[in-house]
Amino acid sequence: MKSNTAEQGSLTPPPVIAITAQGLPEQAGALARARAFAEPLLTSETLDTGENILAHADAVAAILKRIGGSEAMQAACYLVYACDHLNKPQEVITKAFGASFANLAMETTKLVRVQRMARLAQASAVHAGNNAPMAQTAAAQTESVRKMLLAFSRDLRVVMLRLTSRLQTLRFFAATKLPVPAGLAKESLQVFAPLANRLGIWEIKWELEDLSFRFLEPDTYRQVAVLLDEKRAEREASVEALRQHLADDLAAQGITAMVQGRPKHIYSIVKKMRGKSLAFDHVYDVRALRIVVPTVPDCYAALAWVHSHFAPISEEFDDYIARPKANGYQSLHTVVRDAGGKPIEVQLRTQAMHDHAEHGVAAHWAYKEAGTKGYSGVSASSEYDAKIAVLRQLLAWERDLSGGDESAPGAAAQDAPVLDDRIYVLTPDAAVVELPKGATAVDFAYSVHTSLGHRCRGARVDGQMVPLHTPLKNGQTVEVTTVKEGGPSRDWLNPELGFLASHRARAKVRAWFNVQAMGETLSKGREAVEKLLQREGKTAIKLDDLASQLGFNSADDLFEVVGKDEFSLRNIEIVLRPPEPAPDHDEVPQLKKPSTARPGGKGGVLVVGVDSLMTQLANCCKPAPPDLITGFVTRGKGVAVHRSDCSNLRNMILRSGDRCIDVAWGSEPGKDRGVYPVDVAIEAHDRQGLLRDISEVFAKEKMNVIGVQTQSIKGTAWMTFTVEVSESGRLAKVLGIVGELAGVRSARRR
Repeated sequence: MKSNTAEQGSLTPPPVIAITAQGLPEQAGALARARAFAEPLLTSETLDTGENILAHADAVAAILKRIGGSEAMQAACYLVYACDHLNKPQEVITKAFGASFANLAMETTKLVRVQRMARLAQASAVHAGNNAPMAQTAAAQTESVRKMLLAFSRDLRVVMLRLTSRLQTLRFFAATKLPVPAGLAKESLQVFAPLANRLGIWEIKWELEDLSFRFLEPDTYRQVAVLLDEKRAEREASVEALRQHLADDLAAQGITAMVQGRPKHIYSIVKKMRGKSLAFDHVYDVRALRIVVPTVPDCYAALAWVHSHFAPISEEFDDYIARPKANGYQSLHTVVRDAGGKPIEVQLRTQAMHDHAEHGVAAHWAYKEAGTKGYSGVSASSEYDAKIAVLRQLLAWERDLSGGDESAPGAAAQDAPVLDDRIYVLTPDAAVVELPKGATAVDFAYSVHTSLGHRCRGARVDGQMVPLHTPLKNGQTVEVTTVKEGGPSRDWLNPELGFLASHRARAKVRAWFNVQAMGETLSKGREAVEKLLQREGKTAIKLDDLASQLGFNSADDLFEVVGKDEFSLRNIEIVLRPPEPAPDHDEVPQLKKPSTARPGGKGGVLVVGVDSLMTQLANCCKPAPPDLITGFVTRGKGVAVHRSDCSNLRNMILRSGDRCIDVAWGSEPGKDRGVYPVDVAIEAHDRQGLLRDISEVFAKEKMNVIGVQTQSIKGTAWMTFTVEVSESGRLAKVLGIVGELAGVRSARRR
């Protein structure tokens, strides 16, 4: 099937596209073409619920059409389900229908997969024997909600596709009487219904709630349904009589009004009974009327008439026109008693309020259509303002789920996922940025771009200037002010000042300062090398060539070790100076001799073949017994004694091998030879108390430390200890002890 699909997609001619304000490209015959495209792929396929995919797509398209969805949106629902049956869905759908359709289909498909995996994980936990997997359920819903929110922020059309698809899934289970997975019904009640509520899509919200509740608590659902049916005929007759009476009297008063009975929703009745501890007979809106008038003044005029002809219950009056609900819902609600003393709820609203109450965002369909109408009672003077209004409703929905939605019953609210560790804020162009709770404008800047964070100097939140350490809140629009060049402040790394809450942003600030420290080290090393070249009159030499001669890959590598004082400039002098001619044999005896010949020379070194020549231990390798050693005859400084494996000695032998001389340690093994300075190089993870712990090891082993050099970069400490030892063999044991300390990566003799 997949091969046929790819072939079909490739043969579809490029569409004629006209971009409309809806955000989806309107194409001639898009709906018919999309169904024809998907039909061979979906006809024999089923969803994991058991429903035929093509039938599901047909039903979703019908729901979209009923609530005002364009043909383009109806076409999109077929392409969403076709994605799973295409080899390269992005490419195929883009070629056949355009990039906008392809992006919408792919974004919705990704979200469907995330939610399916969350439900499967929950079902697996239950199957494994956990009858109350609260933690797993909360975690799965948390992830699902976050993915939904981020998907919606990228493409708001995903909202309607997911809501209508879930509604059709519940209708399928209701019609077939198949058992409903508890996770699906619970997710519908706790995630999808609150989403529809937040966006004001009441028509979908009520049906999602009733169907979900029917599957989750079938016994309670049937009990309330029976109570409603018992007096249905009597109730409908009284409501119809009252409706006709209201319509006639309002018309006589010159108020054009559409008066209709309001349908009953079992879930809302149960919520009121539970929330207010009421018996069924005391639920006021079992009998209800809705009055739709042309203007807001007509709403209040009709209200005055209702209150003058019926006895109002004052504590049940709500003015949602003057004080709209958070999702923009507007209406007048009042409860009055008829002549028989029975309560009846009356809602009064304009046609525009009614459209919004029934369809919410779907009333205007897509944020680009909002224009000056806006959403949720928010005036939208531009496309940007309209999009911001919708996104803020989505963010408010996330807050509802964090603390329990007002429409959820007590039990459901307790199971609602807790999302209080993240916040979502908006960029000036209405992109959503996810941040940890407590994040500041500096965190926001680094999340958008590292360079923006480095250059951040001020911030506006919802148009108002705020200090950089001000914690941000859900739904706020953040704009940062920057300088052209510059870097972060060290104050930002001080946790007590509260500039950064994000670990990622803090790491970027540290990285910037580490780069600066490395730059200073390189600058210091370069300056030292260039001064040496000036003293030696070798300024014409290429620095990279010099570094290569010394065994480094680049000049910067040489500058780094010189800047850290880990490489002696003496080594560079040796390379720069030309080799000296070998001395004549007669010149050797001219070196200073002690007045009395002894078997041991200076430092306990015996020069073989020449009695007690003046000797000195080389600083580059610092030999100590029982190291293998070699002497090198210097000019005016006697014999320099090196370790036989010294790299400097090897270089000197290459130039003047005839100046080498055999030497040996003067004292016999086991006798006192004095002490010798030795350099030890240690690399470790930098931590508090590291220097103290290493020093304690040397002190415990009775080794005197006569010098310490330390350098820490990017969390790594390089340390050089100069210790006095009587013989190098014992040093290996001590270095083994040092190597076992926490954080120490290597400990070796230099």
